[in-house]
This record gives sequence, structure tokens and C-alpha cells, in this order.
Amino acid sequence: MDLQSRIAQSGFAVVDPAMAENEIDRLSAALSAPGAHARDRKSGGTRDVLRQVMLCRELARTPIVADLVGRVLGDGGFAVRGTLFEKSPESNWKVPWHQDLTIAVRRRTHAPGYGPWSTKAGVAHVQPPVEVLENMLSVRVHLDECGPDNGPVRVLAGSHRAGRLTGEELSDDVARLEPVTCLVRRGGFLVMRPLLVHASSAATVPCRRRILHLDFAAGELAPGVEWFERWSCAA
Repeated sequence: MDLQSRIAQSGFAVVDPAMAENEIDRLSAALSAPGAHARDRKSGGTRDVLRQVMLCRELARTPIVADLVGRVLGDGGFAVRGTLFEKSPESNWKVPWHQDLTIAVRRRTHAPGYGPWSTKAGVAHVQPPVEVLENMLSVRVHLDECGPDNGPVRVLAGSHRAGRLTGEELSDDVARLEPVTCLVRRGGFLVMRPLLVHASSAATVPCRRRILHLDFAAGELAPGVEWFERWSCAA
């Protein structure tokens, strides 16, 4: 089954390592450089790395990533957000079952179907109409080995097809569907739809586990609503 079919049916796909070791090392060094970006240990995420770290923008334009995005979203896809997630013995966190429902935009404004609004790290975020989320794709680049002991992502296959879920519907899915654990090797990718219900546990054997989470879109927002950032996948 090709990537597009797997994403349509299951909402996710694990892609074997396709990055060279020296590329992973360069990206890891850039993300670890002092002052490279503002770290948020409380949330376990480092936001806005696309804008702050040039190599992250370059990665979004590499043939490897651009091909993954193009096979699902078609031509014209662009990166709209980048977040570094890092688990370690000092920061070993968990994430409950959820869907990724918010996007980052330039400013808060009134637009039908957009809301509720929030502010994260000084950037306006909003839940857009479900059609926007259905036309997005997340590519999670694994900078470290992600085995069963260090808090891998678990997903509910096919849950993305029901759109935005209520709290009760999400709980029903968690009770009804068998979770799939996504084990990804260093340099590999987890490609997934934002609406896919997913979670991760704290690591049982805490070690360093870094994931660069890139969000891509292929559509415009309502008049007056602009993506906070927009980086073309074209080389």
C-alpha cells in the first residue's frame, strides 16, 4: 500500500530511516546550540524552531520530506510550524489522548468558524474549521531511536476520519480502538494527520528522545487570517 493510501486509511505511517547520519548530527547540533531557540521545559516542547533554526527550514525543503508531503497533500504544500519535543531523564513527560486542533496565526481576528483562541509563547493560536485540519499533514523526524521504553507515540488508527471529536467521542474511541505503538528508528519519520487521536507515555527507561515535529498545509485560511509562518517545500 502506498503512502497516500496508508494515510487515508489509517491516518499515519512509519517511514524507514532516510536521513544520513551526518545530516542528523548537523541538525541535532543546530538544535542544541546555545541560544538556538527558547526552550520550554514545562510543556516538553520548543516552539518556533522553523523560524529560529535555518537547518529546520532546509529540512522541510529536502527531497525526502518534500516527497512525503507531496504524496499526501499534492503540489504546493508548505511548512507552517515546527516544534522540537525532547524527553530526557531530567524532563520525562507524558501526553494524554488528544487531537492536534490548533494552528499558529499572525494575529487574532474575527472569522466565522475560527475559535476558540489562545496565545502560546506570544503567538496567536486558534482552532480552525475542520476542513483546514483535514488538509494538513505532520511529519515527525526522529533524531534519536524511539523504542518501546522511551515514550513512543501511540495512535488510534483510522480515528482521523471522524473529524473533530467531542470529549465523549474521543473517550469512546480510546475505549473501543486498540492503540498502535509507533516505534521509529533514528533518522526515520512518523507521518500523520493532525486529527489522528494520539498520546505518549512517560519513558519507562528515561533517555534522550528528540523529535522534530513539522506541520504542513496546502490550503489558504479565511480572509483576514494568515498562517504565522509559511515556508515552501520547493527547493
